[in-house]
Amino acid sequence: MMGEELSGLSVKDLQNLESQLEMSLRGVRMKKDQILMDEIQELNRKGNLIHQENVELYKKVNLICQENMELYKKVYGTRDVNGANKDSLLTNGLGIGEDSHVPVNLQLSQPQQQNYETPARATKVGYIFLHMADDFD
Repeated sequence: MMGEELSGLSVKDLQNLESQLEMSLRGVRMKKDQILMDEIQELNRKGNLIHQENVELYKKVNLICQENMELYKKVYGTRDVNGANKDSLLTNGLGIGEDSHVPVNLQLSQPQQQNYETPARATKVGYIFLHMADDFD
């Protein structure tokens, strides 16, 4: 109904119409609120799943960092050729005590080809260790 069509109605008819409109509007608002609440619940559910996935990925990254550190220590020991302590250095350049909530960007890369001549008495690991230690200085 448009405003022009209301001119012939009595006060009682107008009050009834107003009451019906208010009830209809209340129903529309309730439906809208329910839809919004359902969407909020779904977004919260998805957010919780993403958070849980982030926690799992964080644990995996920490585990890999620990494994890398253990492997690094097995291969290179805890001291370089100059006797400096290397315990706090990870292969990715992060220290053990650094903020663990900082995002870590990992990427795969091909090993660089290097043409070193292996001395007769040096083992391959020892030789690589000496050249790697030079890179850290």
